[in-house]
Amino acid sequence: MDTSRKAQTGLGLRAEDYVAAAAKSLVGAVPFAGSLLVEIAGTIIPNQRLDRIAAFARNLEAKLAALERDFVRSQLTNESFTDLMEEGLRQAAQSLSDERREQIASLIANSLDTTQVSYSDSKHLLRVLGELNDVEVIRLAWYQHETMGEGSDFWERHKAILDPVNATFGAAQAEIDRETLQVSYDAHLQQLGLLKPHYNVDRKTGQVQIGISGDLEIGNHSLSSFGQLLLRHVGILDPAE
Repeated sequence: MDTSRKAQTGLGLRAEDYVAAAAKSLVGAVPFAGSLLVEIAGTIIPNQRLDRIAAFARNLEAKLAALERDFVRSQLTNESFTDLMEEGLRQAAQSLSDERREQIASLIANSLDTTQVSYSDSKHLLRVLGELNDVEVIRLAWYQHETMGEGSDFWERHKAILDPVNATFGAAQAEIDRETLQVSYDAHLQQLGLLKPHYNVDRKTGQVQIGISGDLEIGNHSLSSFGQLLLRHVGILDPAE
């Protein structure tokens, strides 16, 4: 290795150490949850957005408030829990919204409830959440509101996302694109098992209708049991529902 490369390497290491120290300082400022994350943050995400991690630590602090702290701290010796925490940190660093960071914090806090799912199950739920963008989470949540006959406020807040687009013949390309994206979002939610499809049936023959593309024609979707499970664990749906 030549001297210039050595110098670059040395500078790179010092920069990484500096960022890791900054991460620990920001996260450690949150009294309890921050101390849980501080040992991981510096090595897992040294080059990520530190403000996101600090916000995540505050969210997690609030979610852990009702739990026994000695029990939570004891879980740091459980590799399954620390693995879940590491994945939560990665996703929090990549998140673009406060809502997503709160959802990740809720999922991790709920994993500590021994009456619910295991850490491995929570890791699976976190992985699935990581495959969804914020628009898809909003659309998934709306299916629950719609089923319960509630959600007018939710609809108004997210009308631009939820308002169905039915592009007719001769519609502008922008409208066609919006409809295509809505169909794609729901298809992705269905693919992950979060929505279940309801197919159009011909009243005369009793057979499922075939669409123009040759696929079974879907009339609408509803929230699946897995979709409800995910919404509960990320704090969108009340655990009693």
